[in-house]
Amino acid sequence: MPARIFLSSGDLVADRRFDFARDLQLKGDLVAAADLLLQAIELAPGFASAWFTLGQIREQLGESEAAIAAYRKAGEADPDDRHGASLRLMRLGAEKLSAMPQAYVRTLFDQYAPKFETALVDDLGYRGPALLFKAVLAARHAVRKPAFFKRAIDLGCGTGLAASALAREVDHFIGVDLSPRMIEKARSTGLYAELEVADMLEGLRGRRDASTELILAADAMVYVADLAPVLCEAKRVLVPGGLLAFTAETHDGEGVMIGEGLRYAHGANYVRTSITDAGLTLSQLEELSARNEDNAPVPGLVVVAAKT
Repeated sequence: MPARIFLSSGDLVADRRFDFARDLQLKGDLVAAADLLLQAIELAPGFASAWFTLGQIREQLGESEAAIAAYRKAGEADPDDRHGASLRLMRLGAEKLSAMPQAYVRTLFDQYAPKFETALVDDLGYRGPALLFKAVLAARHAVRKPAFFKRAIDLGCGTGLAASALAREVDHFIGVDLSPRMIEKARSTGLYAELEVADMLEGLRGRRDASTELILAADAMVYVADLAPVLCEAKRVLVPGGLLAFTAETHDGEGVMIGEGLRYAHGANYVRTSITDAGLTLSQLEELSARNEDNAPVPGLVVVAAKT
């Protein structure tokens, strides 16, 4: 669900032409839409939303070089990259794969917070928390330990769907999310003893060594290009015997790629190697889809690793 945000140019006429262009884009009249956007940009050369939308239209028209040029202009106009222009450039092969801009992720989820659960559960058939619940129970059963945890950290907690799935198994839930609006939604559930606005790595770095029995990341690793820093911090924070459980999107190749939905997909071998390199022991890696896209399951992984 890539963000559709609007950053005003400060010029009323330019903003109005942008609105007309978006209407034409949605109706499929791409050439006319591009012409209106160019008019808006002429009036307001630093109009990030117009440059970004022009990049999208150029992509739709198969004009990749022109799309790259427009996305670069969008990035220059908005250095925080709230539209995710750098991600589009990665998809087009114009930039190397790198970390996702925090401002983009925050904007995306602040925008979706009011309708997040409806969009994810009803529209996309989201089942990540249920898959993690089963995987965590299976991992504890395999080592003949009860599936109860004094403390758990829910990374990228969103509105609290993962905490809801494991609420009976956890005494003290800590939620971490980059989006303040998501944190507000999570707070309203009453499921969390603590909540923090931070990215996943920051949220873990603020925790003591060997202080947590369970770390969850449901549909959150898709916003992390390099898993190594998060996995290493998770190992430090986990108690001996503690579990890290997460879902990921995957692909048939090696390494990490960025998908059409601007989410990272991690190859299964990459995940296995990253877990081993972090000093964790893989308990489960199963090919299971946590959500749908265009009415088809998105290739995914359900992963459980232990600190041994």
